[in-house]
Amino acid sequence: MAEAVPGAHQGVGEPSLIDLIERSAELKAKLVTFAQSARFDRWLTPLLLEAAGPERQLDEGEAIRIIDHFILRYRLPDGSTVVDRFVAGRKDLTAVDREMLLGWRDPVEGIFEIQRKEKDAVVLLNLVDDLEYRTYSNAGRAAFRGVSKGSFLHTCLVPVHSAGGVWLVSGAMSSYPKSSATEIAQAALHLATSRPELVFRNPAKIEQGWQRMREDRAAFVEFFGGDELVLPPAEAKDLLNGYYCHRQEAAIIGQPDRARGRRLPGLDLPFFELPGELADSDTIGVIYDQVDGLNFYADYGMLRDLFADPALAGRKQHQDLLRTYLREESIAPLPIRRLAAAYPEPADVVFRKLLRKPGFTWSEHGETLLRRYKPWYYENEPRPGVSVIGDRLSRLAAGRR
Repeated sequence: MAEAVPGAHQGVGEPSLIDLIERSAELKAKLVTFAQSARFDRWLTPLLLEAAGPERQLDEGEAIRIIDHFILRYRLPDGSTVVDRFVAGRKDLTAVDREMLLGWRDPVEGIFEIQRKEKDAVVLLNLVDDLEYRTYSNAGRAAFRGVSKGSFLHTCLVPVHSAGGVWLVSGAMSSYPKSSATEIAQAALHLATSRPELVFRNPAKIEQGWQRMREDRAAFVEFFGGDELVLPPAEAKDLLNGYYCHRQEAAIIGQPDRARGRRLPGLDLPFFELPGELADSDTIGVIYDQVDGLNFYADYGMLRDLFADPALAGRKQHQDLLRTYLREESIAPLPIRRLAAAYPEPADVVFRKLLRKPGFTWSEHGETLLRRYKPWYYENEPRPGVSVIGDRLSRLAAGRR
């Protein structure tokens, strides 16, 4: 008899949890074989070769992670995933099979602390999103035999959609002992800051992130006198490090007990380092927007000069820079919107010359232009630019069990 799972109500004729887990193993084996067939070789092989490096060495765990990511999340040229194509091509799949497989396209990646074991399951706390996951393996109880309460796992989880609140290990699973807590916390912090979308699986963290960002932006505006700066790179770096030092000091004053004994970082220990493409530019723009957060833009001074003096629109250098801002996927609409709002009439002249459209006006056509060049920006809900970590990860990072 299958054990009861909170939130999972088995009706007459519906598969049990045990049935679903066994079926997941069968489907995953067929899916892996499908993904490793010749039809996908042109996309999968380069990913494996890149990970192997010049030495052409790749351990089994890393290879499994890459293949699992390729199956579930890699976007093929038509925008579909391997899972999509597998489901589309198999007419023998039941509705439950399809629901399960398509649910796997949204896996949970994280670093997990084992809270407890419950029969065949383990209850995991994701240190990145601060949520608990009741987790099984389609390899059975043996998959968790070597792990214990308080130890850690690095893995991906996929949902069993017909059993709410139940998750399966997907791909490789690496385990770490309790003694590795400090290193684990640093790895989780890196994930949380470099990939904030992982944090925002937790709806509570989204609202907390917006609140923290509003507070930080207000402090930025108070410190600098506005939410936009245009400076040479070296000066911008020094000022930003001064700002972060000021914020650190303010936090320590506000919570002296937590900060006792910690050295205040100064400019000899910078918080902020400019990446090469910014450090090499003549000026950088620093904009702390209410929605888009804190962003940095290369040669923003030259772009601002173009909008302030549309006669510059005839110069190739200025036209090329505006084209870069318009076409580059890593640049959101924010800087162009800002400058068009600050210089509305010159903006019309600039874009008429750039696009060779004498009837163009920013008020009428500007948003359509941005949507054409930057559809990715409009496809997703805005997310705060500040990741908020949970209390457990905070304690681990501070060295407190």
